[in-house]
Amino acid sequence: MTQPQLNEFIPPPECPVFEPSWEEFADPFAYINKIRPIAEKTGICKVRPPPQWQPPFACDVDRLKFTPRIQRLNELEAQTRVKLNFLDQIAKFWELQGCTLKIPHVERKILDLYQLNRLVNEEGGFDAVCRERRWTKISVKMGFAPGKAIGSHLRAHYERILYPYNLFQTGDNQPRATLTNDTKDKEYTPHDLPQRQSVQPQETCSIARRAKRMRSERGCVKTEPGEVCENRPNLRRRMGTYAGKHEPVRMAVPEVKQEPIKYEDPTVYGETVLDNKPPSSKVDQYMCMVCGNDTAEDRLLLCDGCDDSYHIFCLIPPLHDVPKGDWRCPKCLAQECGKPPVAFGFEQASRSYTLQSFGDMADSFKSDYFNMPVHMVPTELVEKEFWRLVSTIEDDVTVEYGADIASKEFGSGFPLTTSHFEVSPEDKHYLSSGWNLNNMPVLDSSVLTHITADICGMKLPWLYVGMCFSSFCWHIEDHWSYSINYLHWGEPKTWYGAPGYAAEHLESVMKNLAPELFESQPDLLHQLVTIMNPNTLMNNGVPIYRTNQCAGEFVITFPRAYHSGFNQGFNFAEAVNFCTMDWMPIGRECVSHYRDLSRYCVFSHDEMVCNMACKADTMDVELASAVQKEMIVMVREEEQLRGKIDKMGVVQSQQVDYEVLPDEERQCCKCRTTCFLSGITCACSPGKMVCLHHARHLCGCPHSNMTLHYKFKLDELYSMKASVTQRAESYKEWLCCVREILENKGEKKRGLEELHGLVEQAETKAFPQISLVEQLRVVASEADKVAAMAQQLLNGKRQTRYRSGGGRSQSQNELTVEELRSFVRQFDSLPCSIRQAPLLKDLLTRVDDFQQRSECLLSDESPSPAELQDLLDVSLGLDVELPQLPLLRERLEQARWLEAVQTASSRPESLCLDTMRRLIDQGVGLAPHSSVERAMARLQELLTVSEQWEERVLSLMEARPCHSLETLEDALQEVENIPAYLPNCLQLKDVVTKAKKWLHEAEALQLGGRIPVVDSLSELLLRAEGIPARLNPLSRLEALVTDVQTWKESAAKTFLLKNSPFSLLEVLCPRCDVGTVHQKSRTKKVAKEAAPISKKSSTKLESLCDVERALSESKDSASAMATLADVRQREMEILLSLRTSNEFKFVPAENCSALSVCVCQKAPSGAMMQCELCREVFHCDCVSTSPDLEFGQAWLCPLCQRSRKPPLDKVLPLLASLQRIRVRLPEGDALRFLIERTVRWQHKVQQACTEGALEKVSKTGRAGPAVSSHLTQEINGSFLHTDHQSVPLQGLGPELEELMVEGFLLQVTLPETEQLYRYLLYKLAPPPSHSPPCGTNTEPDQPPQKGSPQHNKNGVPSVKKELLNSQSKRTKRRKDSSDSQHSEKAKKFRKKKSKKSKERSEDTTRTCSPTHTMSDHANSDSEEDFSLCAAPWCREPEGDEVNWVQCDGSCNQWFHQVCVGVSAERAEKEDYVCISCTQPEYDRGK
Repeated sequence: MTQPQLNEFIPPPECPVFEPSWEEFADPFAYINKIRPIAEKTGICKVRPPPQWQPPFACDVDRLKFTPRIQRLNELEAQTRVKLNFLDQIAKFWELQGCTLKIPHVERKILDLYQLNRLVNEEGGFDAVCRERRWTKISVKMGFAPGKAIGSHLRAHYERILYPYNLFQTGDNQPRATLTNDTKDKEYTPHDLPQRQSVQPQETCSIARRAKRMRSERGCVKTEPGEVCENRPNLRRRMGTYAGKHEPVRMAVPEVKQEPIKYEDPTVYGETVLDNKPPSSKVDQYMCMVCGNDTAEDRLLLCDGCDDSYHIFCLIPPLHDVPKGDWRCPKCLAQECGKPPVAFGFEQASRSYTLQSFGDMADSFKSDYFNMPVHMVPTELVEKEFWRLVSTIEDDVTVEYGADIASKEFGSGFPLTTSHFEVSPEDKHYLSSGWNLNNMPVLDSSVLTHITADICGMKLPWLYVGMCFSSFCWHIEDHWSYSINYLHWGEPKTWYGAPGYAAEHLESVMKNLAPELFESQPDLLHQLVTIMNPNTLMNNGVPIYRTNQCAGEFVITFPRAYHSGFNQGFNFAEAVNFCTMDWMPIGRECVSHYRDLSRYCVFSHDEMVCNMACKADTMDVELASAVQKEMIVMVREEEQLRGKIDKMGVVQSQQVDYEVLPDEERQCCKCRTTCFLSGITCACSPGKMVCLHHARHLCGCPHSNMTLHYKFKLDELYSMKASVTQRAESYKEWLCCVREILENKGEKKRGLEELHGLVEQAETKAFPQISLVEQLRVVASEADKVAAMAQQLLNGKRQTRYRSGGGRSQSQNELTVEELRSFVRQFDSLPCSIRQAPLLKDLLTRVDDFQQRSECLLSDESPSPAELQDLLDVSLGLDVELPQLPLLRERLEQARWLEAVQTASSRPESLCLDTMRRLIDQGVGLAPHSSVERAMARLQELLTVSEQWEERVLSLMEARPCHSLETLEDALQEVENIPAYLPNCLQLKDVVTKAKKWLHEAEALQLGGRIPVVDSLSELLLRAEGIPARLNPLSRLEALVTDVQTWKESAAKTFLLKNSPFSLLEVLCPRCDVGTVHQKSRTKKVAKEAAPISKKSSTKLESLCDVERALSESKDSASAMATLADVRQREMEILLSLRTSNEFKFVPAENCSALSVCVCQKAPSGAMMQCELCREVFHCDCVSTSPDLEFGQAWLCPLCQRSRKPPLDKVLPLLASLQRIRVRLPEGDALRFLIERTVRWQHKVQQACTEGALEKVSKTGRAGPAVSSHLTQEINGSFLHTDHQSVPLQGLGPELEELMVEGFLLQVTLPETEQLYRYLLYKLAPPPSHSPPCGTNTEPDQPPQKGSPQHNKNGVPSVKKELLNSQSKRTKRRKDSSDSQHSEKAKKFRKKKSKKSKERSEDTTRTCSPTHTMSDHANSDSEEDFSLCAAPWCREPEGDEVNWVQCDGSCNQWFHQVCVGVSAERAEKEDYVCISCTQPEYDRGK
């Protein structure tokens, strides 16, 4: 390709410039992603922050001291550097031959020797061009005008300067063994190079000069008229890695045909001495190395490198004169010029600068160069001058550039929390700003934050201090990442950039235009040392864009975007790299590119991806989507590579933590890629590793000796990929739904709820805040407003709003029908559907229907109130302006009132006086109407009649004395014809109903001879008080209740002690609470054992309240007797257990001190008394005892002595008087049970006497040892004793004990009780000899016993005889009674009732009646059995005259008057009915 004519520089087009708002500027990566579609097309862009964004300059100016780089401008440009390299080689060639290169002028401009040489070579070489006469063609290609014979000049210059060099390059100038004058030698005629270059030989020239080394310093450049002479002994200085060292001259490597060229290490600086022969003073030692003759010594030329000798005429081409200065022979020349070049780079300056000193130098340079103040130099002028300087070889301008200064060492220009710079409070926000270049690489959206190492220049910013013309060459960022540059202050920085898609094109163009540079440095563009004119690139099809970066502006370069530029003057900039998620596939491609170039990686791309994948749960979903793609590619590639390794035969593997290894230890020795997922090692090469791509390049060992080092197993990689995929797919699904919703505006619209769900999902899952999210929020917000207004219209609760131009008040806030129609039309413009849309359309339909129905109803003369109400109800759901509503409400009020009147009239039971008054008041306020007036008249008439009857009925019920039931019923019949609800009349009806019911119940109480219960009578009397009517049976029932109360008082006087704590029922019933409180606690275990015996009574009859309730609820006397029998059974069981517990609690005696006895609950001590019933002991001081209590008399404790215990003859009249009252009450049932229990007990005593149970006790007593009933024990050293003797339990059988206990429990006084006790006491505990026995009775009116125990043996027979005599006397009295004046009646009775008497006799046998007991001693079929009193409690009265009475009921049985409590006078005047006839269910045998 031909080089175009150098013209004036044409600036490329400008790159995009963005000026974000404050909202856009808040998130840097979001804004960069927003502008990326535009900016990446140009490769670079400029961002102007908002004007108020001015961060303070925080760099420590005093500490910042740096050494800049030296830049020679014309060495930077690629094509210019190629020319200079070529000129260096030409100059080197002639310099080593003792000549100085002088570049001629043609047509008043310097001849481009590089172009001339290249064109001649393209045309076939010097001989071909001369032969075919193409010099004119070459002159035209070089830009010279034709027709001026320029070609001959070019030929002469080429032949004089370039032709010897080309001969040297092809090896034709190498010396031959001999010099012969053949035809070929003659063809090369002398070029007379010294004459054409005006090179004069030295005046003093030694014929035989000693060889000497080249001097490193040369003389000044010689200049002659018409020529430009350039002295380049060391044409260019190169910058190496360290300052103070100079590189050797770099030249292209020529091919030497005849012999190989040996050279030393190119890193050795300076010239190389090939052969140092020892010096000799003799001239004949030197001979020509070509011809072998030592003749013509004045023409003999010594080499300053190897001391070989050559004739000047033997050389090819021959020399006319001995050259001045040092000269090298062809061998040394080939070896010196054949040294390989070293890499081109910038050298460091020899001094360091501060910002102040560097700024002074930079400003001085610019002002001197342009001869004007620095701020007045136009940027266009500087730009054109820069590209002129880099493209010329005449002007050698050198500048310095403070580049790549580590901010970590000297401090960043942005404020940092860790720096010493004090940030003012108003500048605090710059510390955390995303545009602070220290923060940008490690923001959440930057993937570089997942790289743990601090990479200077990538994660840590670099500082740049520039001066005029200092430049940065064409390059792309490491790993093709983004870069951002901020110019803190100073003069502008001019940028040039090419988009990423043109990167390969730019590289290709530069390689084509400067192939010589890339042959020696294939990665030349990665060294940042080469620049090329943007016009040249643009002419070759590369898109280039430019911009001027001013202070306070950002320049962003995009992935793989080549960029370069220069500084307009002194300035200070800061730059850093960053990588967003869109860069990740580009970064992976870059790693593959580096692998091909064998270039080091700055970090491991796979390691970064795996670090991100490990945080998939908290990763941004958009980032997860990018990482998912990376994981798929990475896992697939790793899977394939490991499969190849397996096929190779690598069987050994080892898991390695690559991240803990230094980068140099895990780099592939072949491609220099940093290994992370896997690598191959071999034992033969420790410390050497290759990646899986170059497994075959590790060593020559068998593959089985190699080891696969891996970071993760494939299953672990699959798991990581799955977690990232799960995170990414959720975002993709959401994105698809959002786009579908926002794009579909037709019939398939999504619901508003789904929009809200997507917005909520974006917030909860931290989806990226892209424009779709904001658009979705806006759409949802607008739809919410429409839906809210629609819902308010549907609910009738729309807030007050004003319509423009309506002139309506705040109360008139309803929409008109037309406005509603317009609002419904708005639904079609929404991108989503709201659920209220069909409802509002339905609302509009209902409004139209409402208007039609309103017109129909209003045209009717008598509209139905239901239809009117329905229509008004419909209007409640129509939040629109309806003009028909006022008239509809007026008609509705009239229709409702008429309907209310009609309804009240049809339901007289609810038409009260207040209702009629209310209806009349309401009717007065209605609009006039004929139907309303007629209804008003009817109501007024009904109200008058009702009020009159209410007053009359009230007077009837309040009259005293009360009216009869007939009077009230007559008034009630008249009231019932009034069609209204009259409370007094209803009360009268209720009174009549209650009175009839009361009378019926009163008659039913005694119907069929039934005996009423006292509670029923009391209830009837209580109910009668609330009935204002005359009730005839009331007085009789009141008399009965009075008799019952009188009877209870009489019974209480008979039984209850003075100030007794017990009630009458409690005394008459068997005891429920046996023992004291402390006794109950002690006998708790005993009671539990006794509970199963009488489970029913223990669970239901545990207190007097339970017993009283059971008696009141009993249906008849039989059930009451059964209940009391259960209580009696429980009483006996508990008491017997209590006696046993109390008796044996003093055994053993050592535990007695811990006992609590008596009512004082203290330990027993001193004189004690023992209760004969409960066997508890009491302190004599705590209880009251009779002073005359003697031996043979039983002592009962205060808890067991519950009543007076009247004699039976005082108790029987109470039962008889209760029978006359003919009312059942609990006390009466208890009294009857007491009498029956007493009679049964008497029978048991008689049976025990007749069966010899007492004699058995005597025998037992005689057989056993004498047991003293006196308790005498020693407790803790003190004695306690009982002052009164009790019957001991040791010798007493359970039957006799139970008999004695039940005798004490009877609340009546019986002679058998005392006699039985005395017998047992004398039998088991005889009195002491010194104490006379107590033979007195407990009854004061009885005479003392004639027989004393001391007159009989053991004191027992007399007591037994007394019991037997008592029984025989009773039998005799029965016989005597048969001879009384009523014997005839008795005989008559026996004849009539013989059969029934036998049955009764059998029953009494089963119930152990005393009558049948006596019959056991006589003939059961005798007539004596039928001359007995039928009362089970017969007292067997004695005397000459015994009065009898016969039952006038159904049984016709005979009773002793004294046994049933009937006097003789009463028996003659009144009928007597026994208890069996008054209570048919009562069975006297039970």
